[in-house]
Amino acid sequence: MKQGRGLTGRLKRIAKLSAPPSGLLANRALELRNLNERARVKALSFVRVPQPKVYGAIGDLEVRMAGNRADILQAQRLRYEVFYEELSAKPNPVASMRRLDQDSYDAVCDHLLVVDTSPEPHGRERWAHRRRPRVVGTYRLLRQEIAERTLGFYSQAEYDIAPLVRAKSPHYRFVELGRSCVLKPYRSKRSVELLWHGLWTYVREHKVDVMIGCASFEGTDPAAHAMALSYLHHYAMAPVDWRCTAHAPLHQKMDLIEKDKIDLKQALKAMPPLIKGYLRLGAFVGDGAVIDRQFGTTDVLVILPVEKIDPRYFEHFGAPSELRSRIAVGD
Repeated sequence: MKQGRGLTGRLKRIAKLSAPPSGLLANRALELRNLNERARVKALSFVRVPQPKVYGAIGDLEVRMAGNRADILQAQRLRYEVFYEELSAKPNPVASMRRLDQDSYDAVCDHLLVVDTSPEPHGRERWAHRRRPRVVGTYRLLRQEIAERTLGFYSQAEYDIAPLVRAKSPHYRFVELGRSCVLKPYRSKRSVELLWHGLWTYVREHKVDVMIGCASFEGTDPAAHAMALSYLHHYAMAPVDWRCTAHAPLHQKMDLIEKDKIDLKQALKAMPPLIKGYLRLGAFVGDGAVIDRQFGTTDVLVILPVEKIDPRYFEHFGAPSELRSRIAVGD
């Protein structure tokens, strides 16, 4: 990372493009505004230089890191299309006008992308042999050392994760996962595998020990997800030494159904695919759900220590000691 004054002006420009969150619970919005101020005052002494690395490809789909502002804009446009147009998120006027999902964290995070590099199928751009590669999937990644120097972790607004990070960080390095989405026509096994390959390569590359972040159920009524939330509470709750709890004003009970009355098959069928995928890998969840009214979701905190990942997945995605993706270009 380079030292210098360049980021100050850069973040001022981003601040103008980014509207503060609208529609969230008041305490979250206030906290995020305070974090934005911290970013301007405390942590603007370094510049994040994007690394446009390609981690692998399957057919015409490629997984790589965002390498410039244009890449990040494409990711923000995709997030808007999925969260605001397809799902139930409520845009503020600026987001609605620009059709971009933006916030201050975009400036300090890494952005993992799945990109469709295929030729334009309908010939709409006959003046060009190939259309511009389109971002069709993304993950937003925030490493602990960067979070501590800038805005902190995004999840801290909903869950009290600071004690866990403080207790584990002498021996564990954290990365926060967020804003995960895939464009609807691309929600296939191939796209999801590419995201996982890219994420796992990134984790190994940066010697990350713990992945953490919020995952969501659609809708703001926990009772509508009673079976799945109760399953998470009774069968996937993090052990005490890994547990984080939702902040008291936001905490929603997850044990809505008694353990002996849970239909395991029904609970897993009702589980969002992303959360189900984390559970298969070996993830835990935090204590309590949180309603995010801006995004129209019920959130749970996912905690995935690398040491807890089921070893059978290493046969496909690569062992922790491997740094190169098993689908790396040129293999």
